[in-house]
Amino acid sequence: MNLAFSSSSVLAAAIAALSLSGCASASAALPLAQQAAGAGADLTAYPPPSTDQTRHVIRLPARPNEDDLKLELIVGKTQMVDCNNQRLGGAIETRTAEGWGYEYFVVSDLGQGVSTRMACPDNSTKQAFVRGGGEPTLIRYNSRLPVVVYAPRDVEVRYRIWTAGPEQ
Repeated sequence: MNLAFSSSSVLAAAIAALSLSGCASASAALPLAQQAAGAGADLTAYPPPSTDQTRHVIRLPARPNEDDLKLELIVGKTQMVDCNNQRLGGAIETRTAEGWGYEYFVVSDLGQGVSTRMACPDNSTKQAFVRGGGEPTLIRYNSRLPVVVYAPRDVEVRYRIWTAGPEQ
């Protein structure tokens, strides 16, 4: 399954991220939407996904001063959770497309995860996105190449755009 999203939603997210103040700020996490058929013609450098994986593609709009931006990859699953803090395992590994030199990312299985063990009130369960992947993965913002992420079929891939504040 290839993914993309409308340029207006990406542009709005990028503008929101750029308008934030502070030393490093972030826009809200944006879930990926499914990519339109035929839009993946420039993905020939990347390997096809295995049978148990989904290939997610993030296409970033061109922005001025892209060196001041970073992209945070966020992986996880939407699950039923209670009042405890939840976290999944797994990792995001960087690989290089052979013969091309382009980076792509592979998400390992997130597993069952861990949780705190507080007593929760009755009826406190709800659906929520539970993050995995260990430490935050910040990568260079580059609108000239797609960001390609291979993840297990049951894993969601989201992202956030970070921008640097003024030098101090």
